[in-house]
Amino acid sequence: MKHSIRRQMIAIFVGLIVCMLVILLVLVGAGLEPYYVREKEENFKELYKEIESLAEGEELTEDEVSQINRTAERYNFYYIVWNFSNENGFSNLHDSQMLLVQLGGVLFNKIDSRVMERNDNYQVVEFRDNTQQVDYLALWGTVGNSYNIFIRSPLESIQETMGLFFRFLLIVGIAVIAGGILFVWYFSRRLTEPLRELAVLSARMADLDFNAKYTSGGGGEIGVLGENFNIMSQKLENTISELKNANFRLQQDIEQKEKMEKMRTDFMGNVSHELKTPIALIQGYAEGLKEGVSDDPESREFYCDVIMDEASKMNQMVKNLMTLNQLEFGDENVEFQRFDLTELIRGVLQSMEIMAQQKEAKVQFRQKDSVYVWADEFKAEQVVRNYVSNAFNHLDGDRVVDVKIIPAGEKVKVTVFNTGTPIPEEDVPHIWEKFYKVDKAHTREYGGNGIGLSIVKAIMDSFHQEYGVNNYDNGVEFWFELDVK
Repeated sequence: MKHSIRRQMIAIFVGLIVCMLVILLVLVGAGLEPYYVREKEENFKELYKEIESLAEGEELTEDEVSQINRTAERYNFYYIVWNFSNENGFSNLHDSQMLLVQLGGVLFNKIDSRVMERNDNYQVVEFRDNTQQVDYLALWGTVGNSYNIFIRSPLESIQETMGLFFRFLLIVGIAVIAGGILFVWYFSRRLTEPLRELAVLSARMADLDFNAKYTSGGGGEIGVLGENFNIMSQKLENTISELKNANFRLQQDIEQKEKMEKMRTDFMGNVSHELKTPIALIQGYAEGLKEGVSDDPESREFYCDVIMDEASKMNQMVKNLMTLNQLEFGDENVEFQRFDLTELIRGVLQSMEIMAQQKEAKVQFRQKDSVYVWADEFKAEQVVRNYVSNAFNHLDGDRVVDVKIIPAGEKVKVTVFNTGTPIPEEDVPHIWEKFYKVDKAHTREYGGNGIGLSIVKAIMDSFHQEYGVNNYDNGVEFWFELDVK
């Protein structure tokens, strides 16, 4: 991200380091030399006082001179103490003639100098030796009763020191900046990763994906924020579920009043029509048994099997009719909830394995990942079960049943394909009608009653979702859609 917190933190930190280094360089450049000169002046005074205290006697001993030399060496000073009357004195420079010339130059104003400090006993001056082209800081004056003193230190050393210091500061500054970038990058990553997770989480929540949860944890403010995100996600999911249920009930109430009377009339007519044939068969075979039409035990057993088979079909038809009646009249509540469609389909296929083996069906379902949808889970299972059962009962050819989940934007499409004979085009618009049979002989053979697809239609209408059928050269595909968000 162009304006990420991590980049901003690194930029701010590096900017602070650079600013501090620049300020440090400016302060050092402006103040180091004056500070150095003041320190040298104090060192001059210290050495002067030491020589003055030791020169109070008539003559300095060798140990006293050695002590003065050690002090001068510590401060990197060269000095000479000289009596011009008797031409004697001492110095820490083996060839002290140069110091004596410079002392005479400042005494007799032969060398231009700038006075830094002055009192009755000495002066601190800055001068340039034109013969050597070197600038010096020096103290000259009198000490004892008859001695002149001259102490000098080249200013060139401070210029070299400042150059070295600036180079060292530059190297250290680059190292500090590099180390600072790594340091800030590491800790900003630890800080911003939870924030980035929260940003992704909020984006998924904006798309109504409530499976997203904050997982980084932590006991600070970010951890509390993440926990609040999780709580908000759960509450939003519950609220949307309640809104969907409320919206469904409102639509259901409006539609129910318009359909109720017509549906009751159609229901009674269809029931009487569909029950007519099995009742007639049961009645006929029962009368035959009563009148002793055949004394053959196998015939009687056949009559009983027909009666039991027709009674079983009637029982199943009544159950389906009751289910269809509840759906069409809106007597059964539809509870929208979020569930894993992949797991639901897998469970249906597992429960129908025996039927698949009986039909010699080759069942295919390749979906591995979870797909969460909004619907009434129990009724969605009824739709899948009806589609798969219908596919088993109409298998032919390669005897393949292929179930798929196909993403379609904010919805998913479930398809159930079976190899076999396509549905005649003139029958396609009517297959969703109650008790409609494309092949009446085949339908009766496997115990069908033409209600399964009507139940699918009623459920999908209650979901307010699309459904349908597609013909192919080698089979038929039934499908339906559900909301993902």
